[in-house]
Amino acid sequence: YVPENSQDKIISEGVLETLLKIFKALFINDFSRQMCILALLPEIKYLELLTVERKRSKVNSCNYQSVLVLAGRKVLFNTLGFSITQDQSFPMSAGTRVFITKGFVLKGMVVSMYSDTVYRKHEPFFFQSLGNSFIFRCIDSILIDGNDKGLSRSVYRSCSRRDQLGPFQMSDVSWLTAALQNPLAVGQYVNSCSHETANVCYQEFDVLGYFSVEVKQYLPNIVYNHNIESLDAVYLRCVVLVTLRRQARRTTFFFNYYTVVN
Repeated sequence: YVPENSQDKIISEGVLETLLKIFKALFINDFSRQMCILALLPEIKYLELLTVERKRSKVNSCNYQSVLVLAGRKVLFNTLGFSITQDQSFPMSAGTRVFITKGFVLKGMVVSMYSDTVYRKHEPFFFQSLGNSFIFRCIDSILIDGNDKGLSRSVYRSCSRRDQLGPFQMSDVSWLTAALQNPLAVGQYVNSCSHETANVCYQEFDVLGYFSVEVKQYLPNIVYNHNIESLDAVYLRCVVLVTLRRQARRTTFFFNYYTVVN
């Protein structure tokens, strides 16, 4: 018997749409850096913005002014109505916490992504698992490794360079640094609830060709073995954290180990 307040929560659809919305906003915010990428695409999806950006760049170069690029957290706030950050927990032995710094979130909203390397059941994971507290086991036994240090860090960087297509990055490596490109890529630092009540839950889902090549640079997930002969290699397992109720500013996120599978 599972009490009603501890059962898996069924949340609203739209996770992929939310992620795509913030990815496009980040892309447009950093548009001047993306122009060389757009020039290589067979279909220009941002033609109007490209024209505006070129005009703005000419004006700025004439006035010796730099183009102002908003921080990722501000883009997140302008797009979804909230911003989050990670910081040291109290007491310090509790590790890192993730909390809302501005705005508020409603029930069922995506508030963070679990940044990770994805391992299928048959793939080697012993040495990466030693002393690793950032391992998440999915319901079908797929393992995701959100550790940003040691061997796990090296594996993620190596896989990211392996999958890069010329100037197109197929994953986000900035979550391994202090300069986050995707402000949602902090889900692996959310603490589990002990005395507190959980206010977020995990949702697992598979990405199948949903994101266009120019916005994959904001996806903080990558597969360990990119075997093109395997059907499983077509899918990329992602895990996000979704709110269970309305959350206000300064609220720290806590999860339990119940998972929603989409």
